[in-house]
Order: sequence, then C-alpha cells, then structure tokens
Amino acid sequence: MEDYAEGARVLIDTSDFRNGLAFLVDGELFQIVEFQHHKPGKGGAVMRTRLRNLRTGAIIERTFRAGERFEEARLERKPMTYLYHQDGEYVFMDMETFDQIPISASLLGDKVKYLKENTEVEVVTHEGRVIDVELPFFMEFEIVETDPGLRGDTASGGSKPARLETGAVVQVPLFVNVGDRIRVDTRTDTYLERVKS
Repeated sequence: MEDYAEGARVLIDTSDFRNGLAFLVDGELFQIVEFQHHKPGKGGAVMRTRLRNLRTGAIIERTFRAGERFEEARLERKPMTYLYHQDGEYVFMDMETFDQIPISASLLGDKVKYLKENTEVEVVTHEGRVIDVELPFFMEFEIVETDPGLRGDTASGGSKPARLETGAVVQVPLFVNVGDRIRVDTRTDTYLERVKS
C-alpha cells in the first residue's frame, strides 16, 4: 500500500482490485474476497466481486463497471497475542505496549474455533476501530476426540471427523488418533499433516 499523508484520500479503480484489498463503497468498508474480470458480448467490461463487509462480516456479490473509482481504506495491522476468553469477549495483548483489548465473539466469528492461549495474530484496525483478526494460516493442534485409527491404513484416502483442543472439528485421515498433533490450514479448515513430536 502506498504511503500518504494523514487524512489524504487514495483513489483506486477496478484495475487495482486484488484479493484482500479494502475500500469504501457508499460509506461502507468492504474487503475483496475474490474478483473476476468479465467482458460480456455487448457493452463494457465489468468486474464481478465477492466482498466481505468488514463491519458486519456479511459476504455480498457485487458487479462494478471497469474503471469505476473508489476510496481505498487505510488498514493498520498490529501483532497481538491472544490471552483468554471471558464473558463473550476474547482478550488480546499488544506485543509492544502490553495494552490489553477485548474483542467480541461476534467480530471474530468462526475464527474463535482456532484460538488458543498465546497464539500470535494480526489485529486489523480502520480509523482506530478493530475490524478483523487474522489468524496464522497454518496452526498446530492436538486431537482430543476421534474414532480409533486404523493401523496401516495410510493409502485408502478415507477420512473421519476429529475434534481439536480448541473445539474445532476437521476431517482427518483414518490413521490419525487421539493425542496426535496435526497442522491445519485455518483459511480452509483442512488437515495438512500429522506433526512429529
């Protein structure tokens, strides 16, 4: 993102679109989840997008005319550590100032299923207001509940549900057992590998 003076507005157009870009539409803050350039048989090119409203978390689909202009949102990311959960809020600590901030479960949404104490995250703010918490893409968890593993069954390709130490449930290969540590892609809720202890 370009550096610019405080209070200055940066205008972008549809040619600047990329996944993760945040911008203002009709006074609402949106982030691009995915986009696709489309040239219909008649008329001008358009950009089809799936956008996440950073205030409500809702995903919408919206189409823009090619070249349409918007104000880019200035987002700030700060590394913080997750400390604990209390009364529907999750408390994070600023790694530099040691200030603690509570973030509501509703803002975190599905991400709470991967939060465990001392996890380092990126807290995203816009104009001083927390709008998102970004988890590490890959995290390790211990399996606390799953059906017994099948010895030697590493190639059948079958899977079974497993509950992680945080309560999240992911599909794992049949050979994975309670007590195993696994690596998970938190963006897609997918098992990646068993971690050697």
